[in-house]
Amino acid sequence: MKITVRAAEEADLPALLALYGELNPDDAPLPGASADALWAAIAGQQGRTVLVAEADGTAAGTADCIVLPNLTRGGRAILFVENVVVAGRFQRQGVGRRLMDAAVLLGESADCYKVQLLAADDEYVHDFYRACGFQALAQGFRRYVG
Repeated sequence: MKITVRAAEEADLPALLALYGELNPDDAPLPGASADALWAAIAGQQGRTVLVAEADGTAAGTADCIVLPNLTRGGRAILFVENVVVAGRFQRQGVGRRLMDAAVLLGESADCYKVQLLAADDEYVHDFYRACGFQALAQGFRRYVG
């Protein structure tokens, strides 16, 4: 199986929405006009790259990456990774690893001093990120609003 990772384009939106449906199956699907408007805002955001992994030409996974400018660490930015998902039928075939490698390359190319992500409280997921070279160095907190 040939796996490639590239920056997503507007034409990838239906495939991205299907992947996000696997990530958050309880979420109601976005109406088309809303999804289009959100994609336009994401695509226009400086430092934002939504990666899409293709396996033999089929969208198999995605990761949303954003470079955040930073006033510490000598002004070196941070790359945050969110909404990482690999379609069920492509899991354990190298797709996730290729996505994480591409995210780290994005961080390196933007002279980021770290790549940061939060992971679900799932040992399999934690093992995956450790295998990709990430370390659990801090405790994450979140507060949902609205």
